[in-house]
Amino acid sequence: MSQASATLVQHSMSPNPNWAQLPLFDRSKWETVTFGDVVKCLKEQVDPESGEVERYVAGEHMDSADVHIRRWGTVGDGYLGPAFIRRFRKGQVLYGSRRTYLKKVSVADFDGVTANTTLVLEAKEGLLQDLLPWIMLSDKFTEHSVRESKGSVNPYINWSDIAWFEFALPPLDQQRRIAEVLWAVDETLEGYRAVGLANHSAQVRLREAHFERAVQETDTVSVAEAGKWVTGNTPSRQDPANWTGEYPWVSPKDMKVDVLHDTEDHLSEQGVDLATVVPAGSLMIVVRGMILAHTFPVCMTARDMAFNQDMKTLIPNDRFKVEYMFHWFKWLSKPILGKTSTTSHGTKRLMMDDFTDFPLPQTTIEGQERFIVHMKQFDEVAQTLENAQKALLNQRMALIASVT
Repeated sequence: MSQASATLVQHSMSPNPNWAQLPLFDRSKWETVTFGDVVKCLKEQVDPESGEVERYVAGEHMDSADVHIRRWGTVGDGYLGPAFIRRFRKGQVLYGSRRTYLKKVSVADFDGVTANTTLVLEAKEGLLQDLLPWIMLSDKFTEHSVRESKGSVNPYINWSDIAWFEFALPPLDQQRRIAEVLWAVDETLEGYRAVGLANHSAQVRLREAHFERAVQETDTVSVAEAGKWVTGNTPSRQDPANWTGEYPWVSPKDMKVDVLHDTEDHLSEQGVDLATVVPAGSLMIVVRGMILAHTFPVCMTARDMAFNQDMKTLIPNDRFKVEYMFHWFKWLSKPILGKTSTTSHGTKRLMMDDFTDFPLPQTTIEGQERFIVHMKQFDEVAQTLENAQKALLNQRMALIASVT
C-alpha cells in the first residue's frame, strides 16, 4: 500500500462526530434499562473431570478488548483447581471479573468450562445477544465496573455490581442494524489481522532462507567479533536523585519493540554519570531474567541510552550493520533459548559463551543492505496494517459510544 493510500485509509476511518444524529441512532424510542433487566448471569456448573467438556478458558486466554477467544486449555492436561466449575456454551459472553479495566469480554465459539471468577452472560428477551459484547466494551460500562470494583491489589466485581448499570437500549430493529455494523467492523479487523500474520510469516521465512544460505556460502565468524559488547548496570536506587531526569534507562520490561525510542525508567544527569551508556544504533539483548523461559528479547536503540545489568549491548563494528545483527539474533532466537541455564536462585540466564557456537556470516555490507531493504518492506506493510487497525478501532469505539 502506498503512502498516499495509507493516508487515505486513515482519514476515511476517522470517527464521525455526527453519528448520534444519523437515523440509525434516532433515540425517540430508546428506553433506559439496567444491565440486569436485559442480561442474565448464568451459574450452570460442570465437573471438568466428567468428560462433558474438552476445553477450558482461564483469564490469560482472554485478550483485552478482543471478543475472540484465540487460546484455550485442554481439560485433562492437568488439575484445574476447584474454581473451574462454571460451564459456558457457544455464543455466550465471558467476562473477566478481576481487573475489569482490562476489558476482557469474549464471545465463546465452543462449549467449555471456566473459573467461577469469570461471569457467563446471556441476553434476555429485548436485547440481541450479538449486541451484548459491544455494550460491555463501551467506556461507560467499563467506567461503571471499575468504579464498583472492590479491593486494591486484585480488584474485582460481583454480578450485583454491574446489574444496575444503566444505559439506553434501542428497539430490536435498530439493535440488529447496529450489531451488523459492529460485527462488519470486526470482520474487517480480522482480515487485517490475517494479512498481518501472513506478512510476518513471509518475513520469517525470508529471514530463515537468507541466513541458512549465507552460513553455507559465506565465511563465518563468532558473534564476539561483530563489535564491542558492553554490560549494563543500575545506579543506586537508594539515592532518588539518580532517577529524577529524562534520560532513558533500559531494563528487560522495555524490550517489547524492535526499535526502542524511550523507556519506563529515566535517569538524572547524576544517574547518567553512574550508568553504562551506549550510542544510538546499538543492539540490546536480555541475558538474565525469567522472560528467557519463553522469549529472547532483542531490540535496536534509536537514541543514546543507559541499561541495566540483566542485559548486554553490542556496538557493531564497521563490518556489520546493526539491522543485520538484529535479524541474525531473531533468526537464532529458538536455538539461543535452548542454551539458557538456571541460577541457584531459579533465574534464567545466558552466558556470552552460549552464543559463540552460532556462526555469523561475513556477508558484505552491500549484501547486508540489500537484505535489510527486504526486511524493511515487510515492516512497512506491518506498520500500514497497524495504522489502519488503530483507525478502525477508534471508529468502532466511537460507534459503541454513540450506542451507549
